[in-house]
Amino acid sequence: MAKGTWSETDKPSVPGFYNRFMWAAENRLNQGTTGVVAMPVKADWGPVKQVTSVTGIPELISKFGSNMDLTAYKLGRLVLLGEPKELLLYRLADGNEKVASLTLKDTTATTPVDVIKLETLYPTDRKFNVSIKPDIVNSSVVVITLYEGTEQLYQFKVQGSIADIVDKINSNSNNVWLKASKIADGNGNLANIVNQPLAGGNNGVSAITNQHYIDAMTTFEGYKKDAFTLDGVGDTSLQMSVQSWIDKNKLNGSDVLAYLGAASNSQIDDINSQSKTFNDEAVINVGVSGIYEGIKYSPAETACYFAGLATGKNIKESTCNEKTIFEDVEPKLSKDEINACLAAGTLILVNEDQSVLVVDDVNTLKTYSSEQSEALGYIRAVKFLYAVDEDTSIKRSDFIGKVDNDNAGQKVVISAFKKYFETLEDNGIINNPVVTIDSDLQANAKSDEFYWKWNANYVNIMKKIFGTGHVQ
Repeated sequence: MAKGTWSETDKPSVPGFYNRFMWAAENRLNQGTTGVVAMPVKADWGPVKQVTSVTGIPELISKFGSNMDLTAYKLGRLVLLGEPKELLLYRLADGNEKVASLTLKDTTATTPVDVIKLETLYPTDRKFNVSIKPDIVNSSVVVITLYEGTEQLYQFKVQGSIADIVDKINSNSNNVWLKASKIADGNGNLANIVNQPLAGGNNGVSAITNQHYIDAMTTFEGYKKDAFTLDGVGDTSLQMSVQSWIDKNKLNGSDVLAYLGAASNSQIDDINSQSKTFNDEAVINVGVSGIYEGIKYSPAETACYFAGLATGKNIKESTCNEKTIFEDVEPKLSKDEINACLAAGTLILVNEDQSVLVVDDVNTLKTYSSEQSEALGYIRAVKFLYAVDEDTSIKRSDFIGKVDNDNAGQKVVISAFKKYFETLEDNGIINNPVVTIDSDLQANAKSDEFYWKWNANYVNIMKKIFGTGHVQ
């Protein structure tokens, strides 16, 4: 069943549930999230060109490895340290990706025969190597030991024919590294080897282009997500493509926030200029570098952490004045520079009393249309709007094609939505909600159309405290 946005000049023809939001200047709204971040990454392990879900750092390492020179681990870890509910990763590949392999031989004296081909499960140039020798306890058992560099990963203890050995390697539930295929039976005995490398592998990351990222975004369209971030890419042309993609998602009924950031060594004035160019409620632009465990992360990389941090917040929480994982921040901005960043819609961090804090949860929307409130310039408010859109759209399955479009049926729909907004009010998220039929639009509605509207007062968080002292 379809969902998405609508306007009076562009009403969808497909049966579905469509929302629009007209903002009164005095209204301020806020939202929660289900906590899913999507990110394309470069890796030397893991499935290629498909979406993989991870929920914690151990699972990230298991599925993508722990190479700090590639973004799957380096920046996937940053996202997870922000504590979202889930991280969706898409491993990019440039077409040159290739698995590594090693051919095992038998013990034929004159000319050893190729009998088994070992291949890595995924394209990689990881330094896997294999040793083979008889078991010291039972000489009929062959021990195949897999190493990465000098670290032993696993021992396969096998026996029987070549076909039996292949089957035991492939059917081993603990085997998350190799697949084996039979080449020939040979004489049935594997030759001993010592630390022979699996060779010929390629990660497929040296020629990644913007188009590969766009392909990843297209794949992500089929998945539920609340946030999207690039893996540390500060290229403005790609970022503008992300913004267009975010707009496309919104038209199709999927509200997503994009967390982006500047490239290394970008000047703060240039970053602010880019924030003004975005001017979008759904785009966050990070302007400073966070330092964590002695590593300086560019603004674009720091945005990955913030994507996890903001997405993990519930409906009442804000990242304003939030303490982060970072030990320090660069550059250290002056008060005037901080004010300029906030006015431009650039999200920044500051180091106060040995704690690195988010100054405010700004997005890049700072030039407002007549239908937009200043509340839309902050992440917490936009997340609320998106939550209402998502939550009310989910109810479509209860009504579309099941409820008569008469007075009684319309009252059923309004009653259900009133209960939803009353729950938000009871939790201190909004005040004085009003849910009613949109009489003006319903007056000219077609027989299968129903128009409703809602209004509420936004309960903001306290951000500024002003005191006055009198000394007698």
